[in-house]
Amino acid sequence: MLQIEQHEYPRALVTNAFEIGGVRVRLCGESSADVELMPPLQPFQASSTQFDIDVQVEWVPRIPPSSNRKSFDSGTTWRLFRSAAGFTFEFHAPTRSPDPYKRLLIDDRFRKALLQMSQLSLVGLDCSPDPLGYPLDELLVMHRLTQEKAIELHGTGIVRTNGDANLFVGHSGAGKSTTTRLWAELENVEVLSDDRIIVRHDASSQTRIRMYGTPWHGEAMYASPQSAPLTRIFVLEHGHGNVITPLPASQAVAELFARSFVPFHLHEYVDSALVFLEELANAVPVYRYAFEPDQRAVEKIRNFHD
Repeated sequence: MLQIEQHEYPRALVTNAFEIGGVRVRLCGESSADVELMPPLQPFQASSTQFDIDVQVEWVPRIPPSSNRKSFDSGTTWRLFRSAAGFTFEFHAPTRSPDPYKRLLIDDRFRKALLQMSQLSLVGLDCSPDPLGYPLDELLVMHRLTQEKAIELHGTGIVRTNGDANLFVGHSGAGKSTTTRLWAELENVEVLSDDRIIVRHDASSQTRIRMYGTPWHGEAMYASPQSAPLTRIFVLEHGHGNVITPLPASQAVAELFARSFVPFHLHEYVDSALVFLEELANAVPVYRYAFEPDQRAVEKIRNFHD
């Protein structure tokens, strides 16, 4: 693996930056195409002099498969390898060369990275190579969150004009997109995302929790770079009568963990996620919401008081 900390930029580079969930990422490359943000990331473009992750993009003739110990295989497009210097993410296109078409080498604190793009594997493409295209953008942010008091949850974040900011978490098919549409039809709400929300301590108050929108939307296609102080969390499930049940902290942690995006390949990431979720459950009320997918589900929350 390259010595990332000592890797010097060979010449003046073009830069760009974005911020998702309080994580600021800077891209450096030799051309504007190397650092161009594709449409999903464009609303998250940021201008700052301080960054949490620094990524240098470089083109190489070919990327041979890694010889390091494999930590995880997604079974589709990416694999993760561990070495003494940090981590290596390899990305493969099943219909193209067996070699990776891009590779991210990053230190174990997820601060400084080198993103290599293969000229051989990407030859003949009729579109932009999109160096940080999904899922790399989400993997980068998700792993960085392990170094902070923060986590990504499978949920929709809805902010009302009265300041209430409710997070509805749920597995796929639990009704997140339906919930989003119902609220958008009945009230002038701001939807931070209809599928993936980042939750973390508020920078201005360690006793307050804040939720952030992400670019990774669901069927309802909502993705906002905004954030809001979190009022309460509802664990969605299909049911009858729109029943809201408060969850004790221990049960809330288990329910939220089951709906979180956590890198499971190292136990310390799991441990740190559970610690933060316990803090979250003690700071924000969590409820189970067995709901029916119609306007009455929204009215139930409108009239609800902790």
